[in-house]
Amino acid sequence: MSIDSIRLRNEFINTQVITRNRGTRLGVVKDVLVDIDRREVVSLGLRDSIFSVSGMPKYMYLEAITKTGDVILVEDEDVLADVDVEAYSPLINSEVITEAGEPLGRVRDFQFDLESGTVSSIIIASIGLPQIPEQVISTYELPIEEVVSSGPNRLIVFEGAEERLSQISVGFLERLGIGRPPWEREQEDIYYAPTARPENQLGTGVPLQQPISRPVETRQPINTWEDEWEEEAIAPPQRQQARAMSYDDYDESSNWSDDTAYEYEEPAPSYPQDVAGDVWDDDTLDETPYQPPAVNIPEKKKEYEYEEESGY
Repeated sequence: MSIDSIRLRNEFINTQVITRNRGTRLGVVKDVLVDIDRREVVSLGLRDSIFSVSGMPKYMYLEAITKTGDVILVEDEDVLADVDVEAYSPLINSEVITEAGEPLGRVRDFQFDLESGTVSSIIIASIGLPQIPEQVISTYELPIEEVVSSGPNRLIVFEGAEERLSQISVGFLERLGIGRPPWEREQEDIYYAPTARPENQLGTGVPLQQPISRPVETRQPINTWEDEWEEEAIAPPQRQQARAMSYDDYDESSNWSDDTAYEYEEPAPSYPQDVAGDVWDDDTLDETPYQPPAVNIPEKKKEYEYEEESGY
């Protein structure tokens, strides 16, 4: 690998491809496809012009290049081939993370050997768009040997690979002290104590005197009406035992609230008057005959039943 043969991917983009035998213009380079497993550039993708966004894409292998400069020269039109695009990756805007999951940025560009196609290093930045100038964002170079494995739009590098990055350009935001690399952004959350005068500083919040522990007074639980109702329902009422009292112990004045005694006159008993003679004698009975009251009994009317005859 010679230094003169090292190329950047962005140097090939939008470069015209022309045949040497007839000078036919095959198109311009729109993409550079890389075999991640072999870590080398395999083919170039072509389109009709810089401004064309439609049309069938065309591909050619890297080994078909005869000479490079302001244009890319090839022998003839037979260099166009049917390339398996699905097996390769453009590698641009792929996420770069460490084995511990720490993000380092995205692939912005890469270097490769024009003769062998071997990729030597990748250029990463916080934004993986090559259209953004290097003066705006900072770029870093990482050797391809740091890549452990790859996936769909992702490159996994060794843990601690951020310490082996070499900075290529310093972006405008980093000059102003605003932009930082992705692996250094976590340090921005570190709290720095304010430098204030001792007399203006607030206290730590720790009391000067430790609180004295005192026993907690236990209070009797307050019985609610439900508890009282349950106790009354469970406990039967106590009955007083009857006590025999003699007549001598009885005090008649205790039943009255006043000392004045009232005389109570019993009514004279009423007895039936004496009947002279035999009470069963008819002569002694009242001669007026007994007349019972009239009873109003309704007369029963005879009702006739008629049967309906059919046939009318």
